[in-house]
Amino acid sequence: MIEIKHLSKEYHVVKKEEGFKGALKSLVTRESRVIAAVQDLNFHIKPGEIVGFIGPNGAGKSTTIKMMSGILTPTFGEILIAGKDITKHRKEVVQNIGVVFGQRSQLNWDLRLGESFELLRHIYQIDKKQYEETLDVLDEILGVRELIDKPVRQMSLGQRVKGDLVAAMLHSPKVLFLDEPTIGLDVGSKYALRKFVKEINEKRGTTVILTTHDLGDIEQLCDRIIIINHGKLVEDGNLDAIVDRIAPFKTLVVEYFDDQIVPSALGELIETDGNIAKYQFLKHETTAAKIIEELSAKAQIKDISIEEAGIDDIIQIAYTGDCRTQNTYGIHW
Repeated sequence: MIEIKHLSKEYHVVKKEEGFKGALKSLVTRESRVIAAVQDLNFHIKPGEIVGFIGPNGAGKSTTIKMMSGILTPTFGEILIAGKDITKHRKEVVQNIGVVFGQRSQLNWDLRLGESFELLRHIYQIDKKQYEETLDVLDEILGVRELIDKPVRQMSLGQRVKGDLVAAMLHSPKVLFLDEPTIGLDVGSKYALRKFVKEINEKRGTTVILTTHDLGDIEQLCDRIIIINHGKLVEDGNLDAIVDRIAPFKTLVVEYFDDQIVPSALGELIETDGNIAKYQFLKHETTAAKIIEELSAKAQIKDISIEEAGIDDIIQIAYTGDCRTQNTYGIHW
C-alpha cells in the first residue's frame, strides 16, 4: 500500500548574528546551513497493516507523515501510495488518504459538527447515500451522531478527536495517518480511539500509520513498529521480534523463607534485598522452571515471579543505542 524509497527532507536555515549589527549584516550577506529532518528513509507497508511509527521529539516523524500525506514535498526520494507517486498525482492519491493531527483539528471552529461533515462531503464529492451509510458505521464505533448539532467550539478535546476521526474517514480512505492522536486525552477517550482503529482495520481493511508517545497505543494496536531517530531508520519489524532481539532475557524474582540466598549456574544473580533475589537469564538458553528446580534443591523457596523487559525500556534503548548496564551475559539493560 505504501512504499518509501530514499526519502529525505532538508531545510535551509539562515544564520543570523545577534543584535542590530547582526540584523544589518544579514540584509547584505546571508549565510545558511542545511538541516536534514529526514535522511534516506526506506520502508514499505502492506495493505491492512497497523504500524507504529515512533521516535523521540524531533526525530522526523511528523515531517515524514506530512510528506506521505502530500502536505510537504520531499527534497529527495519517492512516496508511492497504492502504486502512485503522491508528488506527481497528489489530487488523485489524497482521495485515498485520511489524516488526523492530534494538535490541529480539521473541523471548522465556527460551525456545528454536522456542518463540518457536510462541508467535507462536498469537498470530497461524496454521494449522499454513501455519506449516510459511512456515518452510520462510524457512529456505531464512536457514537458521534449525538454530537452532530453541537458547535465545534463547545466540544471537549475528546469529542473533537472523535469528530476528527469521523471527518478523516468520511470519504472511506484506504490509508489513515494518525499523528499523536491521543495527546491530552483521558482514559475513556483513549479507549474509544483504540477501539475505532481496531474496528476500521478489521471491518474495512484500512491501513493505519500511527505516531505516538503513548506506549499503550503501541502495545494494544501495533504488531509492527518503525523507529526513527535524527531522521534515520533505527528499527523496522515485528514488535515482539524487536523486543526479543534487543532484550532477549527475563528476570526471575525469588523470595526465600530465610536470608539464605543461593547462586545459580543457569542465571546471573543481579540483585538482592533481604530474602528476595533476582536472577537474569537468556530466554533462548534456559527457562525459569529449570532455574527454580535448581534453586529449590539448595534452599526453601516461598514465592516466585517473572519480570519481562518493559516496552518503554526497549524503545528507549532503540532510541539511544545505549545501555544502562551490561551484565556478564552481554545483555544490554
